[in-house]
Amino acid sequence: MPDVIAYQREPLSLRYYPESWANRADDEICAFVQRQIDDQAGAPRPRFQLAITLAESGALIDNCGIRIKPGGPGEIRGHPLGPANAWEADIGYELAPAHWGRGYATEAARAIVAFGFRELGLHRISATCIADNEGSARVLKRAGLRLEGRLRENEHFRGRWWDTLVYAVLAHEWEAAPLRGERPA
Repeated sequence: MPDVIAYQREPLSLRYYPESWANRADDEICAFVQRQIDDQAGAPRPRFQLAITLAESGALIDNCGIRIKPGGPGEIRGHPLGPANAWEADIGYELAPAHWGRGYATEAARAIVAFGFRELGLHRISATCIADNEGSARVLKRAGLRLEGRLRENEHFRGRWWDTLVYAVLAHEWEAAPLRGERPA
């Protein structure tokens, strides 16, 4: 747990999060991790939050996840995820700043997208990021998601309004990509 607390406290990685998230107490961070562990027992399971570790050492460097969007008109009967919006999910990832620029976030995002399409049978995977977060936008593009739009000043935290970028990829676009996970043509 000390590794998780350390990277969840890293100011550089928290600059695009509200103060309430950045200023959590250690017990709140531990409760967040416990919720992710508890989600593993869910049936159907709405969220998959996975640790990102270094292959050579096993060191925990952060996490990534995929979340099935709740409810909606498009129920797919017999889908393994149940009656929710089993056709659509969003992804997210965090990476300790000491490991930025090495391709780990892109590798994790590509893997979670592949998991969503191959294992969960999703039709659409989306993600959002603060428009100023150019690194995250690059990761989403490299993971095969396309920019769908910009929501102007739709988030307010740290004393200002922020624009949000919306990215997504459809299953047939991902399947057709020359190297799955590369940006579709």
